[in-house]
Amino acid sequence: MRGAEAALARAEELLARLEARRTDLERLAQADELDGEAAVEAIAELAELAREIEAELTRARTLADADA
Repeated sequence: MRGAEAALARAEELLARLEARRTDLERLAQADELDGEAAVEAIAELAELAREIEAELTRARTLADADA
């Protein structure tokens, strides 16, 4: 189960990064003058983090199933 726990821990770290970046995007959206380039960059990073989280969760599930 150790590998699955490591994958879950990594997913949690990525989720914390995703939440921080989402907060950044929210702050950009509330600015008086929207920086479109920064917003697009933030959205792209959010999408990449979401993919990485999904991969880690899939990895954790696979490892947990293999240990069962």
